[in-house]
Amino acid sequence: MSDKDKVRIIPLGGLGQIGMNITAIEYGSEIIVIDCGVAFPEDDMLGVDLVIPDITYLKENEDRLKGFVITHGHEDHIGAIPYVIKELNVPIYATGLTMALIDNKLKEHALENEVEKNVVKYGDKVEFGSLSVEFIRTNHSISDSAALAIQTPMGVIIHTGDFKVDYTPVTGEPIDLQRLAYYGSRGVLALMCDSTNAERPGFTSSERTVGKAFESIFSDNKDSRIYVATFASNIDRVQQIINAAYRHGRKVVVQGRSMVNVVETASQLGYLDVPDNTLIDIDDVDEYPDEQLVIITTGSQGETMAALNRIANSKVRKLQIKPGDTVIFSSNPIPGNEKAVSKVINELSIQGANVIYQDAHVSGHACEEEIKLIYSLVKPKFAIPVHGEYRHLKAQAKIANDLGIDKQNIYILQAGEVLSLDKHKAGVTGKVKTGSLFVDGLGVGDIGNVVLRDRQVLAENGMVAVIIAVDRDTGVRLDTPEIYTRGFIYVKESDGIMIEMTDVAGEIFDFLFNNGIQDLSRIRTEIKNAVGSLIWQKMKRRPMVIPIFVEV
Repeated sequence: MSDKDKVRIIPLGGLGQIGMNITAIEYGSEIIVIDCGVAFPEDDMLGVDLVIPDITYLKENEDRLKGFVITHGHEDHIGAIPYVIKELNVPIYATGLTMALIDNKLKEHALENEVEKNVVKYGDKVEFGSLSVEFIRTNHSISDSAALAIQTPMGVIIHTGDFKVDYTPVTGEPIDLQRLAYYGSRGVLALMCDSTNAERPGFTSSERTVGKAFESIFSDNKDSRIYVATFASNIDRVQQIINAAYRHGRKVVVQGRSMVNVVETASQLGYLDVPDNTLIDIDDVDEYPDEQLVIITTGSQGETMAALNRIANSKVRKLQIKPGDTVIFSSNPIPGNEKAVSKVINELSIQGANVIYQDAHVSGHACEEEIKLIYSLVKPKFAIPVHGEYRHLKAQAKIANDLGIDKQNIYILQAGEVLSLDKHKAGVTGKVKTGSLFVDGLGVGDIGNVVLRDRQVLAENGMVAVIIAVDRDTGVRLDTPEIYTRGFIYVKESDGIMIEMTDVAGEIFDFLFNNGIQDLSRIRTEIKNAVGSLIWQKMKRRPMVIPIFVEV
């Protein structure tokens, strides 16, 4: 059987990292894509707003692409859709809330009328020729999350999406274990299972336990104004904050653009139940005493521009932190955000706030025992851990092996690897082009590793500009070079090195010019090297040196 007669699984992102989830499933002439998310920039990605997947492979096969199938509405699963749709205008399939959140993003890019959007319900089956997809109800930290049963000529592939097993969800019903067991009883070719919490033993607590924590915190802080920072997309969490506020006779202010958008969208669609006269506008906060106010805000990850950070730094006129305020962080820091979160907590504490950052959060991802339950129900022939860093994928691989799946049937893939499967065997048969594109303002993909490296040099060591005036006709140097620095030294206290840089630049220019070398590119390189060497010799620093010639 040729590779063309096999089903192929091609992760284009989301493996070996947190975020940027996107996977192609293909058979014959048809390709479907599961999720299309962003990753958030790491500390060394200076100036980068978002990281989106390189979709070169999909563009090369656009004629075979049938649609995007989305598991849920988190940024790491939908955030790249507006950027990708500009390149690949194919239908999108998602549940109601997920599609509404996607539509909000498309509106921001003026694309809401440019793409076919198909809202599906749990149990619906979408046909794509020889492939079909059924949406199965799951639980996560956002409503309307779904697992996918992908039916192919080689067998069924189950993709869990992000999930946990919550028997007492705040809204909706528990995960549809019966449907997963149904497929398991009929034979499942492969299971692609969420690995995020695979290292954690036991079960993930129900979201309702957070509601009990809020009740306790609200009761213990009856006389103070309460701020709660959480993810905007965690609608069940927002619902429980609103419920607690209502029971304690408090009004609720929603702060942060994404929080306002999600609360408005979820309320309109019936996923959020807000009692009448509970929400108030930020302009009305002065009309209520502190003990009657709750502020739900974004910024639980310490994001610089998020609402909580701005509040902590006194940049929101109507919401100034004062002694006695209670601030609840209802989330755990995403790996890499610990310093940013700690900085905000310290700032809030300095201003006299009582900061609570424990016991007000539960994960939305399955722990070890829940993963075991899914494997036991689905009984896959092949295990393909997804969603997580390598250590997470490896932890799930061990779980699968402990449950009796042969190591040869467990595949920890890297982005771009092509896993080909038939009814009996599987194997990596190739690799396609993958990678990351950086979004910086309106620019997409125009910031590469070279630019990032330059930004790191500028941030760490500063810049030295060497300005030399030359005769437009003869090329002769007309004046003493001028030195300008930014982020390198305090010029007024560094006369010695400034004079030495000026002398070296002038001497190099004259030596080369007088020896018949009048190519300004060559002279620029030599001045850059000479001034750089001088600075390293004198100061052991490596600023960016930029010679500039001004023709007069």
